[in-house]
Amino acid sequence: MKNIYVIGVGLIGGSLALDIKKGDPQSNIFGIDINDTHLEEAKQRNIIDAKADYAALKNADLVILSIPVNKAVEELPKILDAISETTLVIDVGSTKLPICEVVKTHPMRRNFLATHPIAGTEFSGPKAAIHNLFQKKTNIICEVEKTAFKLQEKALQLFSDLGMRIRYMNPEAHDKHIAYVSHLSHISSFMLGKTVIEKEKNERDIFDMAGSGFESTVRLAKSSPAMWTPIFQQNKTNVIETLDEYINNLKRFKNYIEQDQFDDVYNEMKNTNHIKEILKGIA
Repeated sequence: MKNIYVIGVGLIGGSLALDIKKGDPQSNIFGIDINDTHLEEAKQRNIIDAKADYAALKNADLVILSIPVNKAVEELPKILDAISETTLVIDVGSTKLPICEVVKTHPMRRNFLATHPIAGTEFSGPKAAIHNLFQKKTNIICEVEKTAFKLQEKALQLFSDLGMRIRYMNPEAHDKHIAYVSHLSHISSFMLGKTVIEKEKNERDIFDMAGSGFESTVRLAKSSPAMWTPIFQQNKTNVIETLDEYINNLKRFKNYIEQDQFDDVYNEMKNTNHIKEILKGIA
């Protein structure tokens, strides 16, 4: 694919651009972003070759939509209005049902492929873009049957070149499962960080005692609220369900400690140790 347009040159969009350019130095990478500082930084870092706008999308072989999910549902129909019949458009958002719904009757629906690469860091912006972010990472594809077969082939070849594994899922299942394994993790991290920050106001040495366990647990609390708030909003029903279950588990664990039921405390943790076998199997 010769002409690639990245809309949103942050962590995911920028990392995709870097790896595409590495695999095909002859490709032309164009950036579109409402933040002109991001575009200038992306040019300086050789993430993009030039800036562009929607008027140029008619020349695109591939469009990568990598912006907050609330903006993505607004922009995707406009993007599909601007492209040619042979352009492939992919999004990389963490929620899939809203974006699939918004274009289900669009005349260019067959040019769109809904994807979610399960990759990232807690950092954002062009400076966060890195090579090989997607190596051995899972990429979830939704409603693949609604995308033109030739464009499916293009996308799958690209994902293979980037080292990604593919899973197919319907948007409803994706949003439900991702609420547990991703969205809840971020909420937990933010709220742990909040709890400790509030306590630290009275106990100045609390961070001096924080070890690597605390640091790794609150790592996700460094993530962008501008990105994550719309995700929680779009996936509200599933997020509330996961929070209810999580809160119930916390209350039960608290009750065990209050009632000196430390055999139950032990068993809760022992049974949960099984998670390491599950994660080893998907590594």
